[in-house]
Amino acid sequence: MASTAGQRIPDVAGFAPRVAADSPKEAGKALRGRVPRAAHAGFTLPAGRPDAVRAVEESNAGRVAELTPIRVGRMAANPFAFLRGAAGLMAHDLSGGPVTGVGAQICGDAHAANFGLYGDARGRLVIDLNDFDETVFGPWEWDLKRLAASLVLAGRVVGADEDTCRAAALDSVGAYRRTMRLLAKLPALDAWNAIADEELVSHADARDLLGTLERVSEKARNNTSARFATKSTEKGPDGSCRFVDALPVLRRVADEEAAAVAASLGPYLQTLQGDRLPLLARYAIHDVAFRVVGTGSVGTRSYVVLLLDHRGEALVLQVKEARPSVLLPHLPGLGFTSPPEEHEGRRVVAGQKRMQVVSDIMLGWTTVDGRPYQVRQFRNRKGSVDPAALTPDELDDYGRMTGALLARAHAHSVDPRLLAGYCGKNEELDEAMATFAVAYADRTEADHADLVAAVRAGRIAAETGV
Repeated sequence: MASTAGQRIPDVAGFAPRVAADSPKEAGKALRGRVPRAAHAGFTLPAGRPDAVRAVEESNAGRVAELTPIRVGRMAANPFAFLRGAAGLMAHDLSGGPVTGVGAQICGDAHAANFGLYGDARGRLVIDLNDFDETVFGPWEWDLKRLAASLVLAGRVVGADEDTCRAAALDSVGAYRRTMRLLAKLPALDAWNAIADEELVSHADARDLLGTLERVSEKARNNTSARFATKSTEKGPDGSCRFVDALPVLRRVADEEAAAVAASLGPYLQTLQGDRLPLLARYAIHDVAFRVVGTGSVGTRSYVVLLLDHRGEALVLQVKEARPSVLLPHLPGLGFTSPPEEHEGRRVVAGQKRMQVVSDIMLGWTTVDGRPYQVRQFRNRKGSVDPAALTPDELDDYGRMTGALLARAHAHSVDPRLLAGYCGKNEELDEAMATFAVAYADRTEADHADLVAAVRAGRIAAETGV
């Protein structure tokens, strides 16, 4: 006969103890004594900070040399664009500021343009963070400060007044704080799978953004591999399908280079879940081209690979170079240390899967000519909102929406109860980070002006309009 007494089951490593010694929420509150929330308002330049032009030049090291003028030209377009390409410089600046010591899997480049729509496995649209080149385990505050500062800059570019710009930053932090508190109250599994996309706009009180999101969604539904292939390929003399040059953004590559990229997809298959392999086995590799991407990513090696099924329908994969995160040099001094990364592509993919609710089913990694790459679907119904083209009312709504998304992403790797305890009920953190965001936007505008002056003086080459 079974005993009616409770079973004496020992605690198991990897699971929470049955009787926790301390409440995560109380531990979060206790952090306020060491790092007051108001301290996040401060910003002073660390000693030894490189000037903006030298920082850009240093970040161009190791990139394809003939493409770096395109990157400089894109960064010189406006201060918001400069911030987009200067994640490393901002990490340097943040390393001298207050940190709570609480780590999370962070995007590392969570500016306002790095959120967007993409398709899930069934073609439904999901909205989330969508760029993870710089992802690392690091201070959660850095993502939130970068988001807030980017909203101020985006608002200034579009001509919004200063009150509107500051409000967008403040409300993004407020949405982060409130969402973290909401997640802390939910059952663990519900918090893990939050937030349902159809509820996101209403949760973030972003009703003024609805029209813009609907337009972006409609465009995203048509932004597919098949559509890209139709516009970017042609039939060759031998009847094969191949990419067409569209310089300087898209160019064909030599047979040897194409063969190396194609061959790398063999090891890539080994990084996927086994249930993906029968699907990819129904496609044949037809062509490879080099394609310029992004703002901060310009100059990294990036290829598109054309796959066709038995009906001639296209699936395009992107094989994109994965460089070490620019945040990495600034973390050890703050107590964030990680074992050496075995493969940078694996780091990007693992970080993306840790932060997103739903990720691309084709995410994987490989190596081409000794360089690490990430692999993913290209044009997977991707759509994005340009925060520097929003109306003032939309900018504030967009700030709330992205703040909520960032909180949900962080809650996958740090207990939301801990951060909810630190962030608290009132707006003290919101006000502090909004003050920081305005100050850092001012600094970025000065950095941008220095870059523009250097371009005009011929100190650094720039190609505009590309």
